[in-house]
Amino acid sequence: MKTRVCELLNIEYPIFQGGMAWVSTYELAAAVSEAGGLGIIAAGGADGEYVRNQIRKIKEITKRPFGINVMLMSPYVDDVMKIIIEEKVPVITTGAGNPGKYIKALKEKGTKVFPVVPSVALAKRMEKEGVDGVIAEGTESGGHIGELTTMCLVPQVVDAVSIPVIAAGGIGDGRGMLAAFALGAEGVQIGTRFVCSNECVVHENYKRAIIEAGDRDAVATGRKTGHPVRCLKNKLTREFEKLENSNADKEEIEKLGTGALRKAAILGDIEYGSVMAGQISGLIKDIKPCKTIISDLIKDYEENLKKLKEWCR
Repeated sequence: MKTRVCELLNIEYPIFQGGMAWVSTYELAAAVSEAGGLGIIAAGGADGEYVRNQIRKIKEITKRPFGINVMLMSPYVDDVMKIIIEEKVPVITTGAGNPGKYIKALKEKGTKVFPVVPSVALAKRMEKEGVDGVIAEGTESGGHIGELTTMCLVPQVVDAVSIPVIAAGGIGDGRGMLAAFALGAEGVQIGTRFVCSNECVVHENYKRAIIEAGDRDAVATGRKTGHPVRCLKNKLTREFEKLENSNADKEEIEKLGTGALRKAAILGDIEYGSVMAGQISGLIKDIKPCKTIISDLIKDYEENLKKLKEWCR
């Protein structure tokens, strides 16, 4: 399994681990990179020194490529980017905005840039800005989401750009990975499946909530604010629903979510915390090492590819 992404990033498998705030720490990223994928540390809303510390810790335990996910809406984004450039991080992924003003400085240090895009228009603009690839993320994913589904978004982005496309949203096993490649993607980004890994340091209650989730338990909240978020149904999501149905203003709705992800991920409050997870949650039934998750993905991919070939005789 070799695509342009593997050659570009010097990784064994074209599998990105999603950069999830309060979840994707250096421990998880290192385990994924050591298993042959691209581990990604989430900067989230953290300051630059937190990010520097995470970078230096991952460098102590793996020599393999890794990435940092940068939320461009963060108040610390300039400081975070400065440190990423200083530390010569191999790869960055970005979300919630346009990384254009940072691209030249990043690429001068050899950093590969893969922004998350929810639309064809942004993908085309990013290609013109000189990024190395794009992550086309469908609405099935956990956390902040767009409108288009992965099945619809990925092939349209593939047709619109010449750079590699990574498919994200709703991918948790080899079947999903095979489907993504059939749509023209040259890699996949997987988040929720890696939350339920031994190396992920998120609270065990968070992992258990995903394992116990059904197929309709990952819901979108905050659509009226213009910044919808997908997480598992609980008392918090019901409060969001009440506020949105009562025509509360945007500020009141957003205030309800302040600090809610940390409450779930770090403190283990899965009733009033925001348990961000994708629609693939209903497929995840166990916790295992990242190396096993990746080897199972590849095995499942190969078995289903063989099955398809037999059907197509």
